[in-house]
Amino acid sequence: MQKLYTFLFLSFTATLAFGQVDRTKMPEPGPAPEINLEEPQRFELNNGLTVLVVENHKLPRVSVQLTLDNPPILEGEKAGVASLTGSLLGLGSKSIPKDEFNEEIDFLGATMNFGPQGAYASSLSKYFPRILELMADAAINPNFTQVEFDKEKDKLITGLKTQEKDVAAIAERVQRVLAYGKDHPFGEYTSEETVNNVLLTDVQEFYRNYFVPANAYLIVIGDVTFGEVKDLVETHFTPWTKAAPPSFSYSNPKDAQYTQINFVDMPNAVQSEIAVQNLVNLQMKDADYLPALMANQILGGGGEGRLFLNLREDKGYTYGSYSGIGNDKYGPSRFRATASVRNMVTDSSVVELLKEVDRMVNEPVSQRELENTKAKYAGRFVMALEQPQTLAGYALNIETEDLPKDFYKTYLERLEKITVADVQNAAKKYFSPENARIVVAGKGSEVLENLEQVTFQGKKIPLKYVDKTGAPSQKPEYDMALEEGVTATGILEKYIEAIGGKDKLKAVESYALAADADMQGVTLQLELKKTASDQFMQNINMMGNSVSKQVLDGDKGYMVMQGQRKDLGPEEIEKVKEESAPFPELNYLAAGDISLEGTEMVGDKKAYKLQITDQKTAFYDMATGLKLQEVNVAEMQGQQMSQILLYDDYQEVSGILFPFKLTQSMGPQSLEFNVTKIKVNDGVAPSDFE
Repeated sequence: MQKLYTFLFLSFTATLAFGQVDRTKMPEPGPAPEINLEEPQRFELNNGLTVLVVENHKLPRVSVQLTLDNPPILEGEKAGVASLTGSLLGLGSKSIPKDEFNEEIDFLGATMNFGPQGAYASSLSKYFPRILELMADAAINPNFTQVEFDKEKDKLITGLKTQEKDVAAIAERVQRVLAYGKDHPFGEYTSEETVNNVLLTDVQEFYRNYFVPANAYLIVIGDVTFGEVKDLVETHFTPWTKAAPPSFSYSNPKDAQYTQINFVDMPNAVQSEIAVQNLVNLQMKDADYLPALMANQILGGGGEGRLFLNLREDKGYTYGSYSGIGNDKYGPSRFRATASVRNMVTDSSVVELLKEVDRMVNEPVSQRELENTKAKYAGRFVMALEQPQTLAGYALNIETEDLPKDFYKTYLERLEKITVADVQNAAKKYFSPENARIVVAGKGSEVLENLEQVTFQGKKIPLKYVDKTGAPSQKPEYDMALEEGVTATGILEKYIEAIGGKDKLKAVESYALAADADMQGVTLQLELKKTASDQFMQNINMMGNSVSKQVLDGDKGYMVMQGQRKDLGPEEIEKVKEESAPFPELNYLAAGDISLEGTEMVGDKKAYKLQITDQKTAFYDMATGLKLQEVNVAEMQGQQMSQILLYDDYQEVSGILFPFKLTQSMGPQSLEFNVTKIKVNDGVAPSDFE
């Protein structure tokens, strides 16, 4: 009974105490927890290599990071030499062929990667001596061969050719060129021309000049002892020839004198890439470094950022809008607020981006926003401490960024002290809406008319035109005069003749197509079958499983998405029938109700634009007659979305030209299918449409 009385008494007093708490006030935060980071032990070799060692015996693993802290390197007319050097490093050594080198790393269950300014490896601690030896051998005695150089050069050029049609890649290039200038390491860009200027001897010279130990740091973290590391490093890295990289000067970039829009025309763009950017002189050692990060996070650091909440959640202009701010001890970096938006809202998105940046500068953030952001950063910081790479990065930053030794130990304490005023002062210092350079890459024929009329705070924003290299250009011309006598019928007839002729096309009863596409490292397999009898089957497989299937057999059909089957309604069946014909242009020609809407650029080609239905347009090359593109307008979640299908790489099969590259785009997503097989009047059975 005594125990019962005691319990009631404690409950009663606890209730009284709770009742006396002022629940309208946020509880005072407790003291920031003390961060115990192990101090790295260090030593230096006579050649200049600095070695940092952090012993951590929790797991039998070790990581090794080699970093060359060189200033930015201007590659000039041989831009691409650094990339080629990085891709050739780690391909074996003068003593171990590439295949044997890679096989041994795989056998040891380790990883090792090289770049033009360093390397990284990780393994079980029992294999650490051998892994360190292999890394040193590959770093100090690279095996630069002409055969491997030619392979890597071809890969780089192939990638660059692909980027020339990538709107996001071109947008990023132009943003950097306009921010820094082409004669600055951060503004120059690699092109097919500059890569072709690079010889194997240039790679060897770049390596000798810049892959040197003077500014090099080797960080070893894991289940090792300092003595063991010291002995191994002295054995394997002492032969690294002592040298310092050459120094040179380059241009000092400056912001735009006034806020302006710089537009680059990308006729193949399905959406506009927008960046509001300005230069910032920010270093990690600056007192307002953390407040600047807080300001950027609140503005556009993620799904809770103001940009995201405005442009996506409120306006529905984009899938996401973000911002970022850089820091660099060697010179200016950039602040950027970005979004990829639908063409029809490009001008409105520019205004909203500017509005949110301006609001950060001129209005204090709320205490709630600041506290939430602090909590997010603190959580990330604490969780990151579990990663060896994080500890390596912290140790390197203290060495290279002129940071106090307790920079990370006091991180949470300094984070907690940041005020609303600190955040606003940082925004005023580093965000510059009054002289921002707004870079827009998009389809000019659809966005320029409105973009030229953009105003902000009562002032019209000047618009300038640049090409894909960032150089000034003239306003694009879209009103190409139609030749006299050109008709929709004539365009369709020219297309039919170009791909094989009416007789050959009418002789096709069916065809089967197979194609592959890469989606984030996973292969998608497309199977498409059509007949002249209103039969259609399209199936997309991923890892052996069907993710999307659509079937039509005459007047009935169905679709399967993620295992769920749905029968097609009458309207859906009619739409699929339009696509089921092996060559729909034969039907368009017979119907006679296709209209010629004018001309447009599709990529770098002039094309006729035909209106097929209210929701569908098709574009045919003015020179060759081949179909270049189809655009279907569909409604998704109450919004009009354009679905674009590009046709390229026509090849002959059974006397008929078929496109062997099909690029499907909608919103920010794009899939490039490469056709692997086409069979004409073969490979199709009635069971395909069951």
